[in-house]
Amino acid sequence: MENVIVQKIMELLAVYGVKVIAAVLILVIGRFVAIGVRGLIAKVMKKRKVDEMLVSFVSSMSYFVLMAFVVIAALDRLGIQTTSFIAILGAAGLAIGLALQGSLANFASGVLMLIFKPFKCGDFIEGGGITGIVEGINIFTTEMKTPDNKKIIVPNAKVMEGNIINYSAKDTRRVDMSVGVSYNDDLDKVKRVLEDILASDDRVLDDPAPTIGVAELGDSSINFVVRPWVKSSDYWDVMFNTQKTIKQKFDAEGISIPFPQQDVHLVKE
Repeated sequence: MENVIVQKIMELLAVYGVKVIAAVLILVIGRFVAIGVRGLIAKVMKKRKVDEMLVSFVSSMSYFVLMAFVVIAALDRLGIQTTSFIAILGAAGLAIGLALQGSLANFASGVLMLIFKPFKCGDFIEGGGITGIVEGINIFTTEMKTPDNKKIIVPNAKVMEGNIINYSAKDTRRVDMSVGVSYNDDLDKVKRVLEDILASDDRVLDDPAPTIGVAELGDSSINFVVRPWVKSSDYWDVMFNTQKTIKQKFDAEGISIPFPQQDVHLVKE
């Protein structure tokens, strides 16, 4: 009886022993390969200064995907049919993808933002119908603070689906303003006063030079454009102060601003 049992065990080992050993080797070697690939991907992404959050996610995802293939290969080596298993995984993945298509769109947009960096934290942007300062860029959402200090969380897909205007991308910006004067005023004098206003402001850059000129002969006023270049950080202060100074200087010089006054305004484009 003992001889029969030993013989059966030897037969089983002869049939399945090699397969078991091969499956174990596939698992062990595959795991080391997956760990190596994960480390290599993380190293390359860090060298290219990719966001740490994206580095962690992509490297971990690559590890789990490779391990899934390793496990399937090991099961197949044992003689277990994996076709049905793969089909079930595929169907489950499709169902999950359809259920989470909105989240997946936000995720894809988040990955693109972290890779191509159309803006960074601290930038003043207009995107997704919101204008504000970027406080955080996450995998699914972007956190922004509006000028009136409201925190708004915008889905990444909404930010990426339209135009993104980054007002902080450049070191300098042009302040576009317009002011109207009476048809009775001396246009050369008006231009000299405007030039003196800009020349007296140290925040206005000499290069590129400011632009001042007659832009329109309106129904009740002659409209000048005033376009100084400033550092991006000085943009709002220069715009507000210049409007105030223009009114004060015009009053002192006897230059008429027709009533109703044409507002001095910012032209974003």
